[in-house]
Amino acid sequence: MNKTRLEAFSDGVLAIIITIMVLELKVQHGEDLAALQPLLPVFFSYVLSFLYIAIYWNNHHHLLHTAHHVSARILWSNLHLLFWLSLLPFVTGWMGENHFAPMPTALYGVVLLMAALAYWILTRAIIATDGKDSLLARAIGRDAKGNASVVIYLAAIPLAFFNQWISQGLYVAVALMWLIPDRRIERALKATPGK
Repeated sequence: MNKTRLEAFSDGVLAIIITIMVLELKVQHGEDLAALQPLLPVFFSYVLSFLYIAIYWNNHHHLLHTAHHVSARILWSNLHLLFWLSLLPFVTGWMGENHFAPMPTALYGVVLLMAALAYWILTRAIIATDGKDSLLARAIGRDAKGNASVVIYLAAIPLAFFNQWISQGLYVAVALMWLIPDRRIERALKATPGK
C-alpha cells in the first residue's frame, strides 16, 4: 500500500487539532493588556499543546519516511495515535480554563502518556512490517528519549495532585527534550544508499 494517503490524512487531522485549540482562545473585552490577563492560563496551555503537536508532526513525518510498506497494522496504529492527539484540545482547554487545577493537569498528562505509547506502538508496527533490520529499527536503537518521556509522564501524573506546577514543569521538560531535533532517523536515511 502507498503511504501518501496515510501522510495526507494524518497531516489533515493534526491541522484540525491545532485549529480547534486556537478557537478555544476567546477574544477578551477590553482594549488594554490587563484585559488579556485572565486568558494567560489558556494561552500557556495552548502554547504547550501546540508545541507537542508540532513535535509529533515533525517526528511522524520522519517516521513515515522510513516506512517502505503500509500495512493494516500501521494504519490502525496511526489512527490510535491520532485518537489520543485528538483529545489534546479538550484537555488543553480544561486545564487552561481551570488554571492548572490538579485533575485537569493529571488528565493532560494521561493524554500525553497515551499519545507517547501510541507513537511507540506505531513505531513497532512499522518495524514489524519492514523487518527487524529495517532502517527504522536501526535508527531508533534503544529509544532513550522515548523511554525517558514515558517515565517522566508516569511521574508527572500523580504529582499533579500534590503540586501541579512541578507536574507542568515536567510536561514542559519533555517538550523541550523533544524540541532538540532528534536526528537518528535523518542520519539513518543519509547513510542508506538510494534514499
